[in-house]
Amino acid sequence: MKAVRLHDARDLRVEDIKRPGPPKAGHVIVDVRAAGICGSDIHNFQTGQWISRRPSTAGHEFCGRISAVGEEVETLTVGDLVAIDSRYYCGHCAACVSGRTNVCENLGFVGEVCDGGFAEQAELPARLVFRHDPALPPAVAAMAEPLAVALHTIRRLNAPTGEAVLVIGAGTIGGLCGLLLSHLHEGRLLFSDMSADRARMVADACNGSVVTLDKAKIRQVLSDQRLRYAIDATGSVAAITQGLDVLDGGGALALVGIGHGKLDLDPTTLVEREIALIGCHAYERELEEAIALLPEVQSTLLQFGEILDSLDKIPDAYQRLIERRSDKLKTIIRVAD
Repeated sequence: MKAVRLHDARDLRVEDIKRPGPPKAGHVIVDVRAAGICGSDIHNFQTGQWISRRPSTAGHEFCGRISAVGEEVETLTVGDLVAIDSRYYCGHCAACVSGRTNVCENLGFVGEVCDGGFAEQAELPARLVFRHDPALPPAVAAMAEPLAVALHTIRRLNAPTGEAVLVIGAGTIGGLCGLLLSHLHEGRLLFSDMSADRARMVADACNGSVVTLDKAKIRQVLSDQRLRYAIDATGSVAAITQGLDVLDGGGALALVGIGHGKLDLDPTTLVEREIALIGCHAYERELEEAIALLPEVQSTLLQFGEILDSLDKIPDAYQRLIERRSDKLKTIIRVAD
C-alpha cells in the first residue's frame, strides 16, 4: 500500500509498504478515508524533535472505515466510520489514572510512536477509535482531532460570559478556537494574524473583528471595554509577549501554539496584573464532544480547508505550508471513500 513516511528531519518519502496484518488483540485496522496535515507534523519534519521511530508513517488527524477487528474488541465492528484519537497514552501512570491522559507520563502520538494516517490503512488500539455520524464528509470527520484541541483550549481559558476574547494566530487551531467561541461563548471576538487576509477570513466566519496587537487600538474596537482574555495559537515568543502587553488585569492568556525560543518575562508582571498563563496540551475527554459538534460546524470547516486528492501530494503540501503559500487553514488529503 502507499504510505508517506518520515525517515529523518526533512526526509519525507512516499513509499509502497506492506499492509498491516490481521490486527492484534485490542486493535483494529482502519482504511483511511481522509487525513489532515497538522502544524506539529511540519514542526517534526523540520526539526525531528519527536522522531522516535525511523521510518514512521506520519499523520495523526484522520478518519476512516474499520476493515478488521482484533480479539477483545467489543465496541467496534467492521464497517464503522470512525475518527481517531491521536494521543497514544499508557492508561496506567498516575496522570492517566487521574484522567489527565493528555499529560500521560509515557505519552506519544499516533504517527510517531505508531504508524499514522498518511497511508491507505492504519492499525490502532481500539481505545483510540471513535464512531462519527456516517453523514459527515470525510474532510470534516478528519478535523475532529484539531477541533478537540480547540475545545480543550477554550475550556481551559474559561472566559466568563460577556468578556471579549482575542485569538492570536488565525491558523488551524486559532481558527477552530474562534469557530467554537462563536458557537459556545457570549462575548466579542478579536483576531490577529501576520496575514491580514487569513485574519479577515476567520473573523468573517466567526462574526469577529480583525485587530493589531496594539492596546489603544483594541480598546477603540471594543468601545473601551477591557480585554482580559486571549489565546495564543502561534507559539511565537514575540506574539506571546505582545499578547501579555495588550491584556488588562484580572484575566488569562492560554498558550496552545508549538514554537521556539524562551520568554523574557518578569513574573511580577503576572502577579501585579493578576494574569494567568495557561498551558493547553492536546485534550482530555473532549474528542467525543468535538465529534458530536462536527455536524453543527461542518460548513465552516469545509470553508477553512483545502482538499488534495492523493497521498503523493503530501511532500509538496508540506513545502507550501512551510513557505506560507496556502490561503486555507487546513490541508486535507482525501485517501479513499
